[in-house]
Amino acid sequence: MDRSTRRAALALSATLALAAPLVVAGSAHATGADEPPRAFAAADVPDTVSAQVADAAREAKRDVAQNRALTQGPGLPGGAELDAALDTAVGDGAVAVTARVETASGTWSGAAGTREREGRAKARPSDRFRVASNTKSMVATLVMQEVEKGTWTLDTPVEEVLPGVMPAGVTIEQLLSHRSGAPTATDWILTSRVTDPTSVDEVFAVMGQEVTTADHVEALQSAPWMNEPGAGFSYSNAGYVVLGLMLEEVTGRSVESLLAHRVFGPAGMRQSAYPEDPGTRGPFLHESAYTGPEGAGWYDLDHFDPSLFDAAGAVTSTTEDLADFTEALVTGRLVDPATAGDMLEPRTVGQEAFPDYGLGVYRLPDPCVPGGWLYGHDGASYGTLSVNLTSPDGERQVSLGVTGRDIAYPVYTDEPLYDLNAVLVPMLLATC
Repeated sequence: MDRSTRRAALALSATLALAAPLVVAGSAHATGADEPPRAFAAADVPDTVSAQVADAAREAKRDVAQNRALTQGPGLPGGAELDAALDTAVGDGAVAVTARVETASGTWSGAAGTREREGRAKARPSDRFRVASNTKSMVATLVMQEVEKGTWTLDTPVEEVLPGVMPAGVTIEQLLSHRSGAPTATDWILTSRVTDPTSVDEVFAVMGQEVTTADHVEALQSAPWMNEPGAGFSYSNAGYVVLGLMLEEVTGRSVESLLAHRVFGPAGMRQSAYPEDPGTRGPFLHESAYTGPEGAGWYDLDHFDPSLFDAAGAVTSTTEDLADFTEALVTGRLVDPATAGDMLEPRTVGQEAFPDYGLGVYRLPDPCVPGGWLYGHDGASYGTLSVNLTSPDGERQVSLGVTGRDIAYPVYTDEPLYDLNAVLVPMLLATC
């Protein structure tokens, strides 16, 4: 069967790879006459990247309780086991893995695989990759800097800054904490651009189309909302796109400029960027999507246009820069310590499919400290996964980037292409 004529079931799997873990309420997507084609029909997803990260933290905690120790390796305890874990992930099907662990006693970094799926250049620990929703923590930092300046408060309504974009009553805090009820909207944008829902080629082709501000606002206002503002948690890329628009409105500067001067520079993130066009420059881990053993195979995504993610997930970075960011955030170098504490404080706790979420940051149980927490975020573009976690004192950091996203799992295959937690668990244990 030709790649371009695979059934819609395979096209559906692509929607699971949003700029962030997908949390779908099927009832909020009831089919109506005014809806666009359902190439990306809603589905209940029992597993998300965030859920996998939370599982890794719990597994690491059990291992600590059972006195499991990592083997001694170069640079950091467990270095040899960490190197082996990266090699295993690539052997199982990941294109490339780059990872970093920082502790008070030492730092380990490693990489495995190749920069391109069919290339020969080896992946390096310093290679850049698309961090997707790890961008949200950075944009949240910019928003909180404006709160510190008195530009607005967390209770400021969006309507006050951007009249007519969102319903009256939606606040900045609700956008930051994903409690606005806004749809994620990324899937809506792609759905509206697909003319043949059976063509997987078309699904991936539209990912290379530019998405304008007007397109984002139209999707936000057309897609069904998940719940009433403030009524509950519902992950939304659109909410962070709106935060980016608000920042540009009140500062007169682009999100790209704001990140460069108020986040990347102060945090020492020398290899990070906020690209607005397709393509990559320099050492970069190129994105690839895997549609499953019964699907249309692999799709390379160098044509992907980051305007689809915008302020919700367009940043590219490295594992070292990600670690530098979270350390700078929690230690008060980007915002005041009290503000950082407010960002870390969860607004939603006890969720089944998502960690406790604060303001652009979530928390996970710290396997090394009884009753303690790790803070950070993850990201999932269509071809890359990323994770970035820190202890509250910034002394222990875990950052990870993986290219070769299996977007058929968990909907159409029983097993993932590779085990993300087989890498994350030893990384977390290495910080103990």
